[in-house]
Amino acid sequence: MAVPKRKTSKSKRDKRRTHYKAKAPTLSICGETGAVHRPHRAYTVDGNLYYNGKLIIDNSEEVV
Repeated sequence: MAVPKRKTSKSKRDKRRTHYKAKAPTLSICGETGAVHRPHRAYTVDGNLYYNGKLIIDNSEEVV
């Protein structure tokens, strides 16, 4: 098994890690409901489940 010959210095390690950044997720606006959501994912509006601008599960009916 390979073993490092020398300790990696703090500056070398930190230079490698400079590209590891947190970035804000991309968001989409639904043309049907106007809700802001992540693309290619289901989202809820007033208890109803939508995907791709289409109503998938309707929870607006009241159960008596």
